[in-house]
Amino acid sequence: MASQKQSYRAGEAKGQAEEKAGQMMGSVGDTAREGRERAQEGRDKAQDTTQATRDKTYETGQAAKDKTQGATYQVKDKAVEKAEAAKQRAEEAARKARETAEHGKEKTSGVLQQTGEQMKNMTQGAADAVKSTFGLAKNDEEKDETGLSDKKAGTG
Repeated sequence: MASQKQSYRAGEAKGQAEEKAGQMMGSVGDTAREGRERAQEGRDKAQDTTQATRDKTYETGQAAKDKTQGATYQVKDKAVEKAEAAKQRAEEAARKARETAEHGKEKTSGVLQQTGEQMKNMTQGAADAVKSTFGLAKNDEEKDETGLSDKKAGTG
């Protein structure tokens, strides 16, 4: 009977050992499963963080792009306004210059015409004086200068 008892106890020890091993394996399996779950949660969290960072980076870049684009449009609009104002000032200056030139032309034309008439009259007077001095003046001119008429001169 001793051998039966020993066999029973050996079987009992073997069963306890197997149960302990099963418990340990279950515990290791649970720990491994928990580790895998935690690793998956960590990957998910890292992926969410990475996506949030990408989204924030994109939004920041887009905001900077929009701000730069807005500033560019403002600068462009200001440049167009200034160019238009400069164009208008140039047109006004050109119009005033044309008016001044036209006025000067008219004034110069009148002065030149008067000067020309004066020169013509002075030249004619000098020519008449020279003719009269040398006796080359026509009868009409002699009458005017001498005051003689056709009747006094005789035949005319």
